[in-house]
Amino acid sequence: MLQFGMLVIMAVALVGLIMLYARGRRGINPAQAETGSLYLTGVSPRPDAPGEQFVTITGNLTGPSVPSTVVYGRFAWDVNSWPAVGDYLTVVYPTGKPERFQVAGLS
Repeated sequence: MLQFGMLVIMAVALVGLIMLYARGRRGINPAQAETGSLYLTGVSPRPDAPGEQFVTITGNLTGPSVPSTVVYGRFAWDVNSWPAVGDYLTVVYPTGKPERFQVAGLS
């Protein structure tokens, strides 16, 4: 009985691996990203420390399928190019999910 159970588990695992392999070969793409614009309405104060520091920003994101939506996020940012209220940033986000935005060109 134990051998039969092990055989069933191995068969299920093999079928699962084959399905994952086949899905990857068909080239199923994740959700396409959209590009939008973020108008900054709030930025945390610039720290005195040099280099990369965390900044919290909030603003209105607009894009092809998104009307003006208020979003916020926290990012590592170089102090020498600190964002300011009134700046426009280019952002990318999954279609229909502006709350998951990332600043374009920010590494």
